Amino acid sequence: MLFRSGHLAHATEADTAFLDALGLHTIFDFRNAADIKLEGPDVTLRGVRNVNLPLSDPADGAGFWTMVREGDLKTLRELLSEGRAEKRMIGSYRSIITTRLVEHGRILSDMAEDSSPVLMHCSAGKDRAGLSIAVTLLALGVDQETIEADYLESAAAHRRYKIWRKGDPSDSSDPMSPEVMALLLPLFDARAEYLAAAFATIEETWGGTERYLAEGLGLDPERRERLRERLLTG
Repeated sequence: MLFRSGHLAHATEADTAFLDALGLHTIFDFRNAADIKLEGPDVTLRGVRNVNLPLSDPADGAGFWTMVREGDLKTLRELLSEGRAEKRMIGSYRSIITTRLVEHGRILSDMAEDSSPVLMHCSAGKDRAGLSIAVTLLALGVDQETIEADYLESAAAHRRYKIWRKGDPSDSSDPMSPEVMALLLPLFDARAEYLAAAFATIEETWGGTERYLAEGLGLDPERRERLRERLLTG
């Protein structure tokens, strides 16, 4: 009933056949315009509703990908070393929780009505999609330890977003050197402290999950019960 993935832009014929077999009703694509320009639109699946619901700003997305793909070692050190990459990620998770209330409220409401089975994805499938799945699981009453375990599945090396960087043939430096990859790793890794920051933001801002769902996301008891009935039956 509930799936999470990276983007579907490069799906092969075999991938598409697998996705078709899931019987999806809706795909929520949380990428912004910069992500889609870089990676391409999702593959089309028969009879599936595609909803693009950006959870980050296109300008931020363009700047992020420019840094990742074109930033030289000096720039990356200035922006990402000494814990700055981790702080960037924690700030992003906190911001998504507090600024994307309308979007997360819509996702839950849609699923409570007629939008399941559903697949949620962003680019890598761990941050915007990971948080949206976490919010959904909170609404279903799943405990935070279980949500964290699901989220951390994205930390497996074979599930990580494949980083690609531009290189200048006249430049002897390696754009994929171990130091560069180490600087970028926190941006593409799933870490418990990132999700913990989101949970802490809910506690600090609303005093707990119940008020967050009800007051922040507008999820009333009747709609929440319909959500549970749709996703937890069978």
